[in-house]
Amino acid sequence: MAASCVALVTLSLCLPLLLLVAWKRWRRGRAARHVVVVVLGDVGRSPRMQYHALSLAKRGFSVTLLGFCIGPHVLRYGVKVVFQAVHLLWKLMCREPAAYVFLQNPPGLPAIAVCWFVCCLYGSKLVIDWHNYGYSIMGLAHGPSHCLVLLAKWYEKLCGRLSHLNLCVTNAMREDLAENWGIKAVTVYDKPASFFKETPLDLQHQLFMKLGRTYSVFRARSEPSDAATERSAFTERAARSGEVTHLGGRPALLVSSTSWTEFEQLILGGESLPSLVCVITGKGPLKEYYGRLISQKRFRHIQVCTPWLEAEDYPLLLGSADLGVCLHKSSSGLDLPMKVVDMFGCCLPVCAVNFRCLHELVKHEENGLVFEDSEELAAQLQMLFSKFPDPAGKLSQFRKNLRESEQLHWDESWRQTVLPLVTDT
Repeated sequence: MAASCVALVTLSLCLPLLLLVAWKRWRRGRAARHVVVVVLGDVGRSPRMQYHALSLAKRGFSVTLLGFCIGPHVLRYGVKVVFQAVHLLWKLMCREPAAYVFLQNPPGLPAIAVCWFVCCLYGSKLVIDWHNYGYSIMGLAHGPSHCLVLLAKWYEKLCGRLSHLNLCVTNAMREDLAENWGIKAVTVYDKPASFFKETPLDLQHQLFMKLGRTYSVFRARSEPSDAATERSAFTERAARSGEVTHLGGRPALLVSSTSWTEFEQLILGGESLPSLVCVITGKGPLKEYYGRLISQKRFRHIQVCTPWLEAEDYPLLLGSADLGVCLHKSSSGLDLPMKVVDMFGCCLPVCAVNFRCLHELVKHEENGLVFEDSEELAAQLQMLFSKFPDPAGKLSQFRKNLRESEQLHWDESWRQTVLPLVTDT
């Protein structure tokens, strides 16, 4: 009798789920062009997945983009993983069945297992886009031999093999996945969106005047002789003709995330170098801390600004800058900095700190320079900005090389590499 009761209760609990699955499988034929794009985190910080969604929609797919809050840090890993698993399962089960589920990894715990389970129920195909390894990021906080890190690596390696298709961001990661994980992946390089491009001089002037209303580093150092002339720290617009020109003796504009003490000392030592305006973009938990450190410096020739930029102003700023500096170091050594991709889209030369696979993006002495430490970076800045602005200098040559490279933007690259994979399978 007891066994019959248990069986009845189990059936009553499972029957609605089985009916739901059967109903959704029946409707799957109507959803053959539906794709779910999943990010177990802030979608706003996942431009690659946004670009996937836009490219899919542009090719006639119906796209559902799922993003999730990571949750409070006070939650223990176990509690957070269970909560996220239940939440993600519920959201996926309530959606229209999809032909494909595109999942960003990391974070893949518990997303890979949950997405695979739902794909099995609905007959969908799981596509994992490997941006990095989640366990390597976790290892930065706990150390590579911590039990949680080892568990995360085992999970990632096991569940990563359950996907129908794997994409990755570098050839180095593709080789590592094949050799050490037994996973075959296709390299899909990050590419800039179409709105990352060089900024025309008149738009540069408009941006500088707009930012100058809030940030003093963009304001003119001196007043023009004609009061009707509009002037920023870098440009001026003639009152009569409306023509915009660069100011003579203007400072160099860098987009960066570092301090510039060595460069200041070179100028004070008599080197023929321009003043610098260093714009530090982005946000993070240490932004206020470094902001206080910068404010304690008494630079005479360097100004540092940490602006809050509207989304449409960021590509305009990159397209207006003279040099980008990147300090990104991958936790696995297998992914590439998206900021440099965007800078190259704007034909902005870059100085980048070296790591394992950086050569797949930054070509030393061709589209930028690679450095190992702050001393080498200071020497590179001295060389690049000597006699600035110099049309015959290396900085101008790097920009010319970027213009002539005819690099693909994201959507065209996606059409060539990803679209055939989701239409032929």
